[in-house]
Amino acid sequence: MSVDERCEVEQRSDGTFIIRRIMPLDAFDIRCTEPLVRWAREFPDRVFIAQRPRKDMGGAAWEEYSYGRTLAEVRSIGQALLDRGLSIERPVMLLSENQIENQILALACSHVGIPYVAVAPAYSLQAKDYSLLTWFGQLCRPGLVYSSSASAYRTAVQTAFPNIEWVAGLADSGGATPLQSLRQTQPTSAVEYAYESISAERPVKVLFTSGTTGRPKGVTFTHGMICCNRQQLIQTLPAIFMRPPVLVDWLPWHHTFGGTFCTGIALMGGGSYYIDPGQPVPGRIEQTVQALREISPTFYGSTPGGMAALLPYLENDEVLRRSFFRRLTVMNYGGALCPPHVRRGFDEVTGRAGGAVSYISIGGSTECGPCALVTVRDPGCEPIMGVPVPGMMVKLAPVSGKLELRFKGPSVTVGYWKQPDLDKTAFDEEGYFKLGDAANFVDLPGGDQRLRLDGRLAENFKLITGTWVNTASLRLRAVGVFGAFARDVIIAGEGQHEVGALVFPNVDACRALDPSLPAGTDPAAVLASAPVRAEFERRLGLLNAGQGSASRVARLVLEIEPPTIDNGELTAKQSVSPMAVLRRRAATIEELFQEVPQPRVIRWRPSVTCGPESVAD
Repeated sequence: MSVDERCEVEQRSDGTFIIRRIMPLDAFDIRCTEPLVRWAREFPDRVFIAQRPRKDMGGAAWEEYSYGRTLAEVRSIGQALLDRGLSIERPVMLLSENQIENQILALACSHVGIPYVAVAPAYSLQAKDYSLLTWFGQLCRPGLVYSSSASAYRTAVQTAFPNIEWVAGLADSGGATPLQSLRQTQPTSAVEYAYESISAERPVKVLFTSGTTGRPKGVTFTHGMICCNRQQLIQTLPAIFMRPPVLVDWLPWHHTFGGTFCTGIALMGGGSYYIDPGQPVPGRIEQTVQALREISPTFYGSTPGGMAALLPYLENDEVLRRSFFRRLTVMNYGGALCPPHVRRGFDEVTGRAGGAVSYISIGGSTECGPCALVTVRDPGCEPIMGVPVPGMMVKLAPVSGKLELRFKGPSVTVGYWKQPDLDKTAFDEEGYFKLGDAANFVDLPGGDQRLRLDGRLAENFKLITGTWVNTASLRLRAVGVFGAFARDVIIAGEGQHEVGALVFPNVDACRALDPSLPAGTDPAAVLASAPVRAEFERRLGLLNAGQGSASRVARLVLEIEPPTIDNGELTAKQSVSPMAVLRRRAATIEELFQEVPQPRVIRWRPSVTCGPESVAD
């Protein structure tokens, strides 16, 4: 489907660019749950949301909630929330994972104008002292806290929220109010009055940023902000909404990609959202595979890490491949760079399945609703973000030799929840939100221009010579050259004479480089193998050929310990946080740059002749 992506570009005398889309923004809803009301009236029996049933429930393979049933429960729970006097001053805090009950409670809050705060489950289930969870409570002052289970969350809730009503989906022991009691509340006219009283400016929810550069920041979402961004997607990505969309999705709801973008696609399009019971990590990916064998999505959103985990199964499982591509029309990946071998692999399995999939590109952030830049042009493995959505003003402002992305429009946040000091530095003098990412223009075939990510301003650094290192572009090239042998690469070297890298290897692929290694060889032994080290040294030569000091990697280490959510280096979106890696692995970086090379450091030797070999995998 053809989409008008033409833009107007104004260049100011100071080097600033202002970009806006020619396509006007159409009218949009005021309240977030208007689509739910609409679809419950028109298609009350259509599946809205589904999940695997709990083991004690038995029955069908999927527990399904129709639009009609969802709205009925939303109204009942909404009445229970109003009865408790909850409000903007006393919001609801959601602590737990993606589940139907979590979504129903969030919709009930939205329907009656009570904000909710979505918090990552890790703060309750993996934390040691609950200090950050306590800080969330002090900042947001919730009037009710929800968790999926009483037993699993008991210690966290009783430590961080000792005097606040606690509601649990499974209230399997004392101390928690059963969610079922809220579901049984009889709704009154107060629910409709509260719904009709909602304005576009009223807060819907608070999502906290990952906090990799400091304490998390609570981004305020209003009804108008979310409704506007949904309309922007309908106008710019109409292929997703040509029929009711079907999603099988693992992305967490306490992040904006899953909790705003993906759930919003299902709700706005009158579609069906199947909660993926797995995750793209060892031990859970098998549940994702089984879900995709059963449910064929029309839209699939993931991270490159999620795609890489799924790819081997698509390559080797014909039943999965047929189901996955049977009606898939649009794919989107974000949150990290896509390794070329992963993208090539998806193109290959798509062809084998006889599918026709459009890859779209989206740029933005939690603060931008989240989608500020969209294009239907396939980004390939390049960090192309697209053009502004209708109604969005984009500024490229000169900062430290780069152009910083800044946004202004009705789908941009009004600020951070109860953190006004952060607002002062988050917006510029014209009211544009400062993303902290740099961008530049890229010319595409046919004369079209798009915006291309040019790294984070805070992640670039200078060598001791004063030369700036563009970490994003170097990281992208390194991931491409190392191919299937590296899952990710983190660039280091601030204040050093040369650039180094921490490489997270694909141990299974590396093991295949040395036929002498028996199956099950310890990863440390695999990475110490001479053929493995020689292959990385060879590819390091290919990476550095013809490059200056700031554009080549002079030394690297192969890291045995992978980034994980538990060690704080992997976000819930399965993307690696470079700043968290560099902070946590300071000892490795010190080892990397020691004057006398350590045994596991692989050095670039310019005298090594790499030859004309391809780096294809």
